[in-house]
Amino acid sequence: LFCLYILCCFIASYCLELLFLCRRLGVELGKVQVYQEANRETRVQIEESVRSKDVFIIQTVSKDVNTTIMELLIMVYACRTSCARNIIGVIPYFPYSKQCKMRKRGSIVSKLLASMMCKAGLTHLITMDLHQKEIQGFFNIPVDNLRASPFLLQYIQEEIPDYRNAVIVAKSPASAKRAQSFAERLRLGIAVIHGEAQDAESDLVDGRHSPPTVKNSGAIHPSLEIPLLIPKEKPPITVVGDVGGRIAIIVDDIIDDVDSFLAAAETLKERGAYKIFVMATHGILSSDAPQLIEESAIDEVVVTNTIPHEIQKLQCPKIKTVDISMILSEAIRRIHNGESILQAHAGYWI
Repeated sequence: LFCLYILCCFIASYCLELLFLCRRLGVELGKVQVYQEANRETRVQIEESVRSKDVFIIQTVSKDVNTTIMELLIMVYACRTSCARNIIGVIPYFPYSKQCKMRKRGSIVSKLLASMMCKAGLTHLITMDLHQKEIQGFFNIPVDNLRASPFLLQYIQEEIPDYRNAVIVAKSPASAKRAQSFAERLRLGIAVIHGEAQDAESDLVDGRHSPPTVKNSGAIHPSLEIPLLIPKEKPPITVVGDVGGRIAIIVDDIIDDVDSFLAAAETLKERGAYKIFVMATHGILSSDAPQLIEESAIDEVVVTNTIPHEIQKLQCPKIKTVDISMILSEAIRRIHNGESILQAHAGYWI
């Protein structure tokens, strides 16, 4: 049997959750120093032997996401050069996951990050609710993409008294599939907001312009004409589905910039919804998001603790947290023991 060893790059506010996770596994956190030099270079020093051990590196994402990534890469490489048997990254929120498609002259940054992790020496990845499932294909190592939806569904059933009078809402057509999944499991109806308030992210998923937006007859045969690309125009805002006199539950995977959620909440209020909840896996809540939520028509925002957000909760009492450390600890235990993850609880792992 090989020893289980857990190293952590984390910020102080996340310490309690990590201690609960280690207590469930019956292990202690490994000893490691992670700090920055005066010139902002990251230095990692592992203070125990990891030779021939299964090393699980738990990395949370702070506001300084680029420093977080460098800490992870250097720690993985340090374990690799210290002859660790397996190096498993536990990254509940995978950074740069929204940059997973080609947009004009941009780049697919999540593919670059996946390549860097594999090159550093990562042998397995545990994450939760990737922004797009296809990101798993960017890795040449096993990836376990866990689900937080069972915990959010449980919260709805236990903490929303009249949830049978609720309707699951997708704030844009892009979120309709997730909303449908929630609605089918709760046996509820579904509504989709379409129009000007939808997330502008979907406008750029076509990749680089093809065909060109202007005719360029000088580069081709004179008898050929390239058709113009018709620009997109959003229709007037509409809500497909009945929300009048009901509880509206908006579901998504990430809540960061809250403008689209606030616009959706205002629309639902105008259509007669008397309570509005927002459920999301990853609560980034950047900038002035807590203040905007506090002053909005949203009654409650429920997120998991994949990302530390204690400061945001102090700024906005409407933000509630669901603990998902149990599913991470069980995944770590099963991977270390060579057990099947799919046989654990089908709802958690698919």
